Formats: sequence, C-alpha cells, structure tokens
Amino acid sequence: MLLVVGRIGRAHGVRGEATIEIRTDNPDARFFIGAKLETEPQDKGPLVIRDLKVHSGTLLLSFEGVNDRTEVEKLRNVLLLADVDPSESNVTEDDFHISQIIDCKIIDENGKAWGVVVDVLQLPAQDTLVVKTEDREVLVPFVRAYVPEVDIESKTLTVINFAGLL
Repeated sequence: MLLVVGRIGRAHGVRGEATIEIRTDNPDARFFIGAKLETEPQDKGPLVIRDLKVHSGTLLLSFEGVNDRTEVEKLRNVLLLADVDPSESNVTEDDFHISQIIDCKIIDENGKAWGVVVDVLQLPAQDTLVVKTEDREVLVPFVRAYVPEVDIESKTLTVINFAGLL
C-alpha cells in the first residue's frame, strides 16, 4: 500500500535540493539514492532520489531531472509516497501505521460502540485519536491508559471511558 513518507518543503540553495519533512519512523529505508517515490499529486512524479544529505538536522534530497531552485519550488508541498506493507514494518505489538487505525470502531470497556477513528493527530506528547461519534468529534490520547486494546484484524479499539471521555 502507498503511504506518505515525506513532504517536500522549500528549496535549499540553487542546485535543486529540497528540504524534506519526514513522515516515517524509518527514513533510512525510505530515502536512499536511487529510491523511486510516488507523489501526490500524481502528476508531479514519480521522483527518483539523485542525492541526499542532512544539513543542520534537516533532510535534503535532490531528484533526477530537478536541477535548480525554480524546479524545486514547483514541487513544494508535494507528498512523497512509498510502497509499504504495514504489517511487516510493525516492530513491536504497539506499533501501528495510521492507515491501520483510521476507520477502526471505538468501543468502551463495556462493549458499547461510540464511533470510528477519522484521523490520528501526531502531537508532541503522544498521538491522539480523532473519534467521530453520532454528534461530535472527540479527542482520545492514544496511550495504553486510555486505549488498552487494539485489534487491527477486527478494526476495533477499546477505550476506557474515563470521566465521560466519550
């Protein structure tokens, strides 16, 4: 399945390098010389990595056929996608791809259905589930204290309904 692994940012210098906002836990496996990445929008790619380096903590990529700053600026905000098998990249039982969590049904500890996960916010403290109930959206910290059970096969997450969280 194609998953977003990065977003092209601003141009860096005049030789066709682009800053990359990394959106993967495994950048070494996704970004390497010769890697072919699909794009969103689709008409901007595919892009093949010609060169890469890290400058002051920022990943810089150059792509085949993109040779100057002007060409890089035309790619700004383009999403980079890689073909990833979510089940193979889960390192521990608590590792999930966002694509595995979206559309999961939310039930409480008593089995009552509350809604579905419509988004996962990647916040500094922890990931947070955006749950669409019948009449509103609820934010649920995606930590074991609130979400003790994750069943990817049945697309169900059990949430402890602390103090009327749901």
